[in-house]
Amino acid sequence: MQRYFIDPEQFGDKLVSITGEDARHIGKVMRSKPEDKLIVTDGNAREALVEIVEIEAQQVTARIVEMLEASGEPRVQVTVAQSLPKGDKMEIVIQKCTEIGAASFQPFMSERTVVQYDPKKEEKRTARWRKIAKEAAEQAHRSKIPAIEAPASWKELLAKLPEYDLACVCYEKEHGQQLRDVLKPFAERLGAVAPSRVMIVIGPEGGFTAREIEQLEAAGAVSIGLGRRIFRTETAGMAALTCIMYETGEMGES
Repeated sequence: MQRYFIDPEQFGDKLVSITGEDARHIGKVMRSKPEDKLIVTDGNAREALVEIVEIEAQQVTARIVEMLEASGEPRVQVTVAQSLPKGDKMEIVIQKCTEIGAASFQPFMSERTVVQYDPKKEEKRTARWRKIAKEAAEQAHRSKIPAIEAPASWKELLAKLPEYDLACVCYEKEHGQQLRDVLKPFAERLGAVAPSRVMIVIGPEGGFTAREIEQLEAAGAVSIGLGRRIFRTETAGMAALTCIMYETGEMGES
């Protein structure tokens, strides 16, 4: 069943309203009609099965049939910190990691980041990323849209690490401690800190320098490997996130 995110003020006691692009999608793309049902969520605590009452060009009005229990969010909140990659790779990271269960994204600049940060283009680019996250969250039946943070400098990223219960940096030259080594004990104590927050740090196309790894570890991050294969920058976050979701019981449960 199709799912849509709406603003809290659009969520009434008996009726909800869906506006803008989502309203056009319901009427023109989905070709929905009155009495059709869909799910709406305000991205916070309210989620409902609704029945369409009226379809207009810019607004769809629907009646609340049943309030639902929001159940699409993982117990562990994972932030994917991604060094800005070239081309549209960040869009791929946001789309796929949202589907898997990421709670937020923290783009950042590192020594080998190729992309040149342009503040003038930032608002437009961030708006597109948020749109991609919203659509992916709807497709995956998420109850919340992951937050897209403003790109951080290297120093800003290091300063954020102590905020997390666990921070892992994926490093292709790490041949000792693997992701599973740190996830097992973390998963066993999951729930002791509620909600548990994890950050996974992914380097750029050229990887991290040895000095950057030292700085990350000094700031509290754990250097981990992802096995014997080397992933592209846009793949590493998905692989690590999937492992975290699996190890913490978020995959394989109905």
